[in-house]
Amino acid sequence: MNPSKEKSFSRLLKIMDELREGCPWDRKQTIHTLSHLTVEETYELTDAIIEEDYDAIKGELGDLLLHIVFYSKIASERNKFDIQDVINTICKKMIERHPHIYGDVKVENEEDVKQNWEMIKLKKGNKSVLGGVPKSLPAMVKSQRIQDKVASVGFDWEKSEQILDKVKEEISEFEAEAKNKNQSEMEAELGDVFFALINFARHHNINPERALELTNKKFIKRFKFLEDQTKKKNLKLHEMSFDDMNKYWEDAKKM
Repeated sequence: MNPSKEKSFSRLLKIMDELREGCPWDRKQTIHTLSHLTVEETYELTDAIIEEDYDAIKGELGDLLLHIVFYSKIASERNKFDIQDVINTICKKMIERHPHIYGDVKVENEEDVKQNWEMIKLKKGNKSVLGGVPKSLPAMVKSQRIQDKVASVGFDWEKSEQILDKVKEEISEFEAEAKNKNQSEMEAELGDVFFALINFARHHNINPERALELTNKKFIKRFKFLEDQTKKKNLKLHEMSFDDMNKYWEDAKKM
């Protein structure tokens, strides 16, 4: 490692020691009180990545690194593990799961790598290909991970056109239940629609979470434009018809 990088990391560890000893807030924290803050930091990093704001990405990565050091510090106080154990564990895992780099396994492409990865994890004790999917993941992210994992062992559509047909089929089934006003079946069929759409996105190398968030941002921008324009004309949204509001919406789309 570059000496300056070692110095920077050592400085962070020293600061963590000082905060844990001298700051009432830092001294009080546990792995449980930190966990929701870690989730928040992860979402803030995701926002920065979507914006491609590298200064913000740098800052948010620093916040996450601090959390990793913080958890390790707390664990070391309880004689469980320390930051060195964390680093050694991930180094060992990466070497084991990249036999095409650190061994004599041959791969042709990314898919071969992913298949090897899943086979290694099964040998290491996972009883199911899906065993490593966290239960607490948001539903959309979980769907994507499920589909990635089963595809890595060959359970996948051959062509994206087949998935598009499946999307259309699921939409038709949802429409049928909507006509019957069967709420529970509508919910189930809509879930199938989402799952098929996420699968279709995966086949086109589209991150569905990012795609939806880009649409959210676009909608917010356009709606704020609508609000600004109506305010300038002393109009109130709740007194306007949808058609009147839609005129400003179309102007926002042109912009």
